[in-house]
Amino acid sequence: MNAHAPFSFATPDRVVVIGAGVAGLATALRLAPRPVTLVTASPLGFGTATGWAQGGIAAAMGADDAPSLHAADTLAAGAGLTERDVAERVAAAGPGLIDWLVALGAPFDRDASGALALGLEAAHSRRRIVRAGGDSTGRLVLETLVRAVAATPSIDVVVAHARGLLRDAHGAIAGVVCERDGTRLRLPARAVVLATGGLGALYASTTNPRGATGAGLALAARAGATLRDMEFVQFHPTAIAVGADPMPLATEALRGEGARLVDADGAPIMAGIAGGDLAPRDVVARAIFQAQGRGASVFLDCRGALGARMPARFPTVAGLCATAGIDPQRQAIPVRPAAHYHMGGVKVDAAGASTVPGLFACGEVASTGLHGANRLASNSLLEAMAFAPWIAEAVAAVPVPGPAQPEPEPTRPATDLSAIRTIMETRVGVVREADGLAQAVRRLAPAARAGCDAALVGLAVATSALSRRESRGAHWRSDCPDQATPRHTETTLAEALALAEALALTETATPALA
Repeated sequence: MNAHAPFSFATPDRVVVIGAGVAGLATALRLAPRPVTLVTASPLGFGTATGWAQGGIAAAMGADDAPSLHAADTLAAGAGLTERDVAERVAAAGPGLIDWLVALGAPFDRDASGALALGLEAAHSRRRIVRAGGDSTGRLVLETLVRAVAATPSIDVVVAHARGLLRDAHGAIAGVVCERDGTRLRLPARAVVLATGGLGALYASTTNPRGATGAGLALAARAGATLRDMEFVQFHPTAIAVGADPMPLATEALRGEGARLVDADGAPIMAGIAGGDLAPRDVVARAIFQAQGRGASVFLDCRGALGARMPARFPTVAGLCATAGIDPQRQAIPVRPAAHYHMGGVKVDAAGASTVPGLFACGEVASTGLHGANRLASNSLLEAMAFAPWIAEAVAAVPVPGPAQPEPEPTRPATDLSAIRTIMETRVGVVREADGLAQAVRRLAPAARAGCDAALVGLAVATSALSRRESRGAHWRSDCPDQATPRHTETTLAEALALAEALALTETATPALA
């Protein structure tokens, strides 16, 4: 690995992977020995949501489990939009992917007999959450993959920001334009894989790193790619509400081990709701949101034995609580929903290929058909690792593109990211309605047209949410509470801007972003 690689690469077979979370690292490793340039905005191991993942990796490893059961739980959580063949294929890959990580040295937790210690999370019918370091799975898996990448000579690492995608005369992807230390750099490529993560930091309340503003989605959209199901943003119900930004997370596995959601008087928040404290995330998030709307404070009650075990079983959460001055053995943890995971993304096929020739997407930036309207807990790391070898195989069939055309116009940072975050939080949040969504579209569109990537991505979410006139999974419309016939929504940058233009003609009083 060359962390200071030159920028004159002209190898016809070279692939550029943008992003260095589990999706990017796994894809780069699966592409070996093909030459790969891994473009990352931060040094390896930093700035990625992978390292913050507490829950684990879902895989049917138990004697009482099977991939078919895992696929069935995934379908149930997806609220009618998970594609069965994708769920079955990814679930079937799970055990082998765990074995792959073990071979790379991943330090998964074991029980007294030496078998993998399996946890339970909401909407899973079996204990199948493979974890490492209690609630440190993301960090330890990330460290494992970083070590593997460092030992792979075919992978070069470039610390830079991707600013645009190069295309040839026929529209196929021909490389990437990056920026490092104020200098623009062209990286020619046979294919480009987006592994840039999600968009949670577009919301004022989020568990995501501050850089998670959908940059890869904007790159794809400006290249003409189709985006799918952009409205489905999963709000984690138990972000720790202590005033931090991003918000620390209390893993869902706590409720799998007996923690309960209560109000200030100790009354259960989930009483009378199907699934109770282990209901799907969208159900729990709405219940907390509605309780807070009635003026209630909501807490995660781990007091007693679970709180006493927390430093050993959930050391990350225990540390977060200690930092906030909370003793979970004696005090309930204040929580609230926060933007956590994006189920929509760049529309891809079974090989991870987008609608633009030579452009692939892996991980949270992609819409593979696995998550549907509501991601099943701990399926995200699994999905990224499952698609990595399928993408690597498909890249071999991509023809070498022609000469790159002139560079795209550079995008610009958000003029006021705090304003965008407020709009998304208040108008495109846990509960939505038509007037608020239309206001969001009108306010975001001018900045999106002017080249602001954050506004562009927010606009795509808002327009897709406005077009879905039903409530399904993580998308809840108070003015359309019923479900309609299951369907995907698809949009392009041109279509999102056209809808915004039509709305602008009907209302002129909504101020745009400065």
